[in-house]
Amino acid sequence: MSKDFTTGSIRDAVCIHTDKVYDACKDKDCIVDARVYVTPCGQELIDRSINIKVKKAEIIWVYTDVEEVPFNRGFYTVDLKYFFKVYLDVFTGVGRPVTVEGLATFDKKVILFGSEGKSKSFTSKFRPDERDIQLSVKNNLPMAIVDVVEPIALSAKVVERQQHHCCCEMDCSSLPREICCCFDDDIIGEERDKNVYVTLGLFSIIRLERNVQLLVPVYDFCVPDKECVGATEDNPCDLFDNINFPVDEFFPPNACSFDNNTLSTPRETNQRNCGCK
Repeated sequence: MSKDFTTGSIRDAVCIHTDKVYDACKDKDCIVDARVYVTPCGQELIDRSINIKVKKAEIIWVYTDVEEVPFNRGFYTVDLKYFFKVYLDVFTGVGRPVTVEGLATFDKKVILFGSEGKSKSFTSKFRPDERDIQLSVKNNLPMAIVDVVEPIALSAKVVERQQHHCCCEMDCSSLPREICCCFDDDIIGEERDKNVYVTLGLFSIIRLERNVQLLVPVYDFCVPDKECVGATEDNPCDLFDNINFPVDEFFPPNACSFDNNTLSTPRETNQRNCGCK
């Protein structure tokens, strides 16, 4: 099936090994009253606080676990646990606030179609004496992929111990080492006299993928058509001369340059296109 590539036609067909998306979903979660676990130093500031505001939140890690749904062939439950690093502005007096870092979590479960397969796959990349433990797992479960943007910090509040009756303790000793390394000290898991709760907005896309072989059309090899540009030790200004002047950094765009999904009042919505072409 060879054809001329210059006309944009298919030149050949090859079999490739890739990840195919079998099912996916998107979600918009408003995480209400998520407990923020802080270090002993941060808790001392919170106990003396007169006001607390949430500054921002970041995604540290998302733990995923895939299991088959009983009596539903091809469907799987995806258990997700989000780990957030929350930045709090703690006011203890009239002066400037002190930033306190804390940990918040969120659990979620979705059901997606991931097909089924009974074969076992082995690869030459795995060596029993090496540390590539993930390569030694040869089950045929689909792989869960989570795409998430940084959460939107909506609000924060302080709750006294007697005002909150549910058990909010967390076993921080079981936290992964990668999570603990994000903080300067150990995280306090038990409930204290003053506890901070935040509300976060989260957008995520979750999908299930499998390794498959696909027959795809090929036009040609991906050969780069431009040369690499780099600065030399003799004249590093040659690279700088090729960089365009950042006009947008000096002149911020108007409201009409942004997407229509931005937050606005009803009056602003009616006048959004005023003066914009």
